[in-house]
Parts: sequence; structure tokens; C-alpha cells
Amino acid sequence: MAIPLLLAGVALLPGHAWAIEDDANNIIVTGQRQAYRGDFSLRETPQAITQIGQDQIDANNLTRLADALDLSASVARQNNFGGLWDSYAVRGFAGDENLPSGYLVNGFNGGRGFGGTRDVAGIERIEILKGPNAALFGRGEPGGTINIVTKRADFDTRGRINVQAGSFDRRRADADVNLAVGDIAAIRLIGFYEDAGSFRETVRSERVGFVPSVLFKLGANTNLTYDLELTRQEADFDRGTVAIDGVLGRVSRRAFFGEPADGPIEADATGHQVQLDHAFSDDWHLLVGTQYRETRLEGFSTEAELAAARQRLQRDGRSLSRQRRSRLYEGEHFVVRGEISGRFATGSLTHRVLMGVDYDEFDNSQLFLRFRPAAIGAATSAQASNDIDVFNPVYGRFPLPSPGPQTNRLDQQRAVGAYVQDQISLTDNLQVRLGGRFDDITVESLNRANNAAASRSYNRFSPQAGVVFTASPALSLYAAYGEGFRANLGATATGALFDPETSRSAEVGAKFGLLDDQLQGTVSLFTLSKSNVLAADPANPGFSLPIGSARSRGLEIDINGKLPGDIDLWFSYAYIDAEAREDVVDLNFGLPIRKGDRLINVPRHTLSLQASRGFAIADTRLTLGGGVQHVGARLGETATTFTLPDYTLVRLFAAWKLQQNIEVFADVTNLFNTTYYTNSFAQLWVQPGTPRAASVALRLSF
Repeated sequence: MAIPLLLAGVALLPGHAWAIEDDANNIIVTGQRQAYRGDFSLRETPQAITQIGQDQIDANNLTRLADALDLSASVARQNNFGGLWDSYAVRGFAGDENLPSGYLVNGFNGGRGFGGTRDVAGIERIEILKGPNAALFGRGEPGGTINIVTKRADFDTRGRINVQAGSFDRRRADADVNLAVGDIAAIRLIGFYEDAGSFRETVRSERVGFVPSVLFKLGANTNLTYDLELTRQEADFDRGTVAIDGVLGRVSRRAFFGEPADGPIEADATGHQVQLDHAFSDDWHLLVGTQYRETRLEGFSTEAELAAARQRLQRDGRSLSRQRRSRLYEGEHFVVRGEISGRFATGSLTHRVLMGVDYDEFDNSQLFLRFRPAAIGAATSAQASNDIDVFNPVYGRFPLPSPGPQTNRLDQQRAVGAYVQDQISLTDNLQVRLGGRFDDITVESLNRANNAAASRSYNRFSPQAGVVFTASPALSLYAAYGEGFRANLGATATGALFDPETSRSAEVGAKFGLLDDQLQGTVSLFTLSKSNVLAADPANPGFSLPIGSARSRGLEIDINGKLPGDIDLWFSYAYIDAEAREDVVDLNFGLPIRKGDRLINVPRHTLSLQASRGFAIADTRLTLGGGVQHVGARLGETATTFTLPDYTLVRLFAAWKLQQNIEVFADVTNLFNTTYYTNSFAQLWVQPGTPRAASVALRLSF
């Protein structure tokens, strides 16, 4: 078996790394060549980085990306489109409300489109790259970038099977088998299947995926990898619960206010990624790759009407007026990227450089049909409003209304970028990083309902600078500044294209090791600002409107590793103050947003803490652990005072390794059965959190 590498408490597979061995026979990474990031250790990188590896995924029994991101206090959940996509804010800033949050896959822009929620099967680790990343990756949010590093084929034959069952009729199985074909090729076969109910009445989901990887060794210094993503998901669209007169908890958190007869919405993704890695020498490497991904989301849903003039709940406190919607969303994404990385010296200075170019195409097609309740009047009937009683839901009370035409549009983006970064070692203790990226982007929008078309091109240079001072072998100090922008895809309902979203970010921090580097951490202070921020246009679903500028400032503390007594620790805390910076009118609901108003779904205080310890019992090993997650109060609807209450969740888990290749796992989440709410868009679209739940799993390895 391969010896694991320890990098900030996260296990990595051996690769292009520079390492030393400590007295405990652990390998401590001093430098790690990352795809599109170069050969930098965490301590010499002028930005805060959190890595969630396989150990954390296993200990928390994680199955979805959104759940894994809860481990980082810097990430806050956002409106998740009825549970059909991943949406989050990093350091207080989210992206376009009409699209899922973007993320990278092995350095490629891979999260765009409508493929449903991301499963953790096939994920080696999740990197939360905070702060100014635009100079390298481009077109991202200033708060940070999520990079998913997938499990790839290698020449170590092994396998693992995981079977689990849990509360609310959840059943799941996943498998990971890696096979070597001599010393020239290897294949890794990874698949999963999950069928689950929910604490929400009548709501179910089914997910299946196949994410294999193939490796070809083309020579002593050249590898070619191919990765396939093939996933299919079906889930009932669920906007969540409602706050009556702004008060949560008056109706059961289990009550579903859609219509089971709508059936599930299907979300599919098919992606291909090819990457060539060639080492010219020990110092110079070439990385070239391409990715093509198709996604599709289709189905019906019944959802609460948000317009007060059409909502009977505002009048009688129990009759929820509802829209019925039909969606066919399709995404097509193509990326090509190439990079040369290396090191050289000029006199006494050592340079580590990255130079690259990329090309990105994204097509976003949306066909949206809608039925809306009639405006409320004295003669308005329950059927005309498509009502449901929130205290006693009766499904199928009226024939399902037929949605009519609403949105039929195609948005396209074409982007070419080039970037360079040079990290210069001025002395043994002082490094300076300078970089920049130039982007040229064309955005086109076609309203197929009226054949109105618009096009716009623009370009921008995004600079980056940073400095790292190694105060001692166990402490480094850093500062960084960066600018960036993200093309705002699409147009207003009138056809006007948007200016790009521009941003500036700065941070200072310290990275340290304690207890002979067994415990490692980062403390950082940051300030971010961005302009030309968009919000969804509820009067014209699928369209957006500009709402001004915003700022976020805060403090982060991340510590993980091993305490005395063989206790494994994970600690993440963030204080984030994210607010609007202009007096504008919220075009979602026509309400004023004041300078200083908080941004939606972003808590000021967030904490994630977990500790575990292993015990030897005869020839077996038992690991016991627990965790606490605290999320502070959050604004639940823009331009109002509606607030989601804070909550604290407690979790316990145990893993019993009966033999080297057999482990039994069990956990209980939300131990005290706390009622809580994870995110919202409006008072009538609030996502309740899961009550107390338990799961058991059998893990077999070979």
C-alpha cells in the first residue's frame, strides 16, 4: 500500500512531492505540485487554504459536497433551488442566484450547469482556496474558489466497498476499485447508488453515478489521464417551509407544500476530462487538459407564490397560494487549459513560475413555463390560487394547472485567458509572489420568445501580489492582494446585458505548526468588495437584475491535526461581516436595501469543531468521536428584517475496525433534535434542517 502524505492534517496520495520522514515514520510534505497551482507547500502560499480529505469524509460519513463544506466555517449555505443544486457563499460572497455555485474539478471550471448536487464518491479531497484566486483561475468569486480533486487511477491495486443505511429509509452503496495493467496503464472504477426518503412528507430522491478514471503511462516522464462523470438524479422539488407573518415554527417542519403528483425533477450530468502531464526535468512540467460537460434538468414543481398581492396566506394565515412550474434547463461547457510550471535562478534569486492559457465556452439554455395564482380579491377561489392548507395539507385537491410560456432563452459565453505568476525567493525567509491574468470575454443572449438578441465583449487584467515571511520553521506570516471579475451571464427581461462583476480582495495571516507540527493552523484577516452584483428577478424567473455593490470583512481560525493523548482535532471558526454598500431598491420585491444591510444567509459567527480518539481493544481498534457545529443568526430575506435563528448541532460517531480490511461505522446527527433552518430565499421559501438521524455502515477494503 502507498504511504500517506500528511499535509495540514489531510491525507494525500503520493505524487510530485518533496518530503521528509519524521521519527514516527510519517511523511511530512514540504512541497506539493498541484494541478495549476505549482509546487508550493501550504506555509509558503500567501492565502488561506482549507483541505477536506478522505479521513474527514469518512469520519463525518459525508455523501454530498454541501455537507462536506459545512466543515469549513468560511462557507455558508445559500438558496439551493429546492434541493436540486449546490449553492454556497465563501467569506460572505455568493455568485449568480440563477445558477449553481461554480467550482473547479482538478483545476478546471467544472461546476457550471444543472447536473444536480455533487456526490462525494470519486472525490479525493476538497480544497477551499480562499481569497484572491482570479490571477490564476479567473472568473471566480473574491471570497474564494472550491477545487475538487478527484480520485484517479494509479498503479496500486486496491479496492473498497461501502454499504450503509440510515434514518428516513435511506440506503446507499458505493465502490472504488483500482486495477493496474502492468506498468503502462491503470483503471479506477468508482460508482454509487442511493435511494432515500426524507423527514419531509412524500419527498424522496434517487441518485446513481459512475465516475471512473483511466491512466496511461506514455513514458518515464509522461502520464495521460481520462476521467468520466456520469450521474443521474431524481428528486422531488421542495422549497421548504414557510414563516407565517415572519414567524417560523408555526407549521410542522415535516410538512411538504408541493404536489407529489408533479413527480421528481431529473438532473443529469455527463462529463469528460483528459489531462496530459509531462516532466521535462525535475524543475519543469507541462500540464495540458480539456473538459467537456453536458447537464440537463427537467421536471415540474409546485411552489409558494412570493408576490403579496397573489398570496392568500397573507390574508387568512393558513391558505398558501402556489405557482406551478415546468423547467427544461440545459448546460454545455467546454474548457481547454495548458500550463508550464518550473523554477530557475537569476543570481541569488530563485523563481518558481506558472504560465498558462485557457479557453472556456458555456451555453445556458432555459425553457421555463409557469402558472401563477390570480390576484387576491373578494371572489378569488381556492382553486384559482392553487391553495394548500399549511396546517392540514391535502394533496391533489385540485387538478394540476397547466403552466404557460414564461422564459425561453439561450445565454452563451466565450472566454480566452492568459496568466503568469512568479514566486521569488528573495532570501531564505522572504518570498514575494507577483502575478496577473488577462481575460477577453464575449457574452451573447438570445430571447427565443421574441427573437431579441444582444452581444457584448469586454476584457480585463486582474493583478495579484503576495508576500510570505518565514519567521521560524513553525511559523510563516503572509499578506496578499488581488483583483478579479466574473462575467455576469444573461440579460434582464428587457434584453439589456450586464456589466461584469468586479472585485478586490486583501488578506493578512499567519500559518503555524504546534507540537512538532502535529497540529497545524491558519489565522487570517480579510476584506473583500465587489460591484455589479446581481439578484434573481422573481417577476421574470430565469432573468436577473443588478443590485449594486457589497463588502465583506472578517476573521478566520482553522486548526487541525493531533493533540496530546492521540486526539484528532478539527477546528474552524469564522467571523464574517458581509453587507451592502449602496442604497438601492431590491428588485426581487421592490423593497429598499440600505447601505450596511447584511447579505442574505451569511452568519456573523460560525464554528465547526470535531474531536476523536482511537482505542486498541485486543486485535481491533475502536474510534470514538463527536462534533459541534454552530451557525449564527442570518438574514433570511433581502431588504427585510426577517432572520433565520442561530443553531447548534451535536453529533456522535464510532468506527470499529474489526480487522485490517473490515470496519463498522455508526453515527447520530443532531443529537438533541434541534429545530433549525439552513437557508432561505424568502419567508415562504425556507429550508428546514434534518431532525435527529442515525446511520450505520459497513466498510470493506482489499
